[in-house]
Amino acid sequence: MAEPLGQLQVTVIRGKKLAIRDFKSSDPYVIVKLGNESAKTKVINNCLNPVWDEELSFTLKDPAAVLSLEVFDKDRFKADDKMGHATLSLQPLISVARLRHIVHVSSGETTLRKVLPDSDNCLSRESTISCIDGEVVQSVWLKLCAVESGEIELKIKLIDPPGTK
Repeated sequence: MAEPLGQLQVTVIRGKKLAIRDFKSSDPYVIVKLGNESAKTKVINNCLNPVWDEELSFTLKDPAAVLSLEVFDKDRFKADDKMGHATLSLQPLISVARLRHIVHVSSGETTLRKVLPDSDNCLSRESTISCIDGEVVQSVWLKLCAVESGEIELKIKLIDPPGTK
């Protein structure tokens, strides 16, 4: 079993222009997965631009880890409808966390890397990875795949395992 690289705090901030899966709206929720761990947000009823602002925690063990998420429409009497999915490689975040230790960035806010949308990620716009008062934080907008529309905003924070600072 690999040693943990740290704790990953994923804040599912909001969704934008999500797909309609019910008559005129949807009741969306998000399932976030990292390795064999998963966590789910609450359901926001009748909303295509939901605000969850929910923090989900995972143990990061793999330096090549990929965070994945799926958005669903909650249905009462049948299976929940899929509303798209997205993935994000955590490798840029992990490499910036290692760099932060080398350059000893600890106070204030410093942008350490920008990640551009390309065919290897689901970013809908440029993402920044910053060191904010000693913590490595990535802000992202992910474009949902396999659906007609929708984006999800996340804030991802990598917290060092105890005894590594």
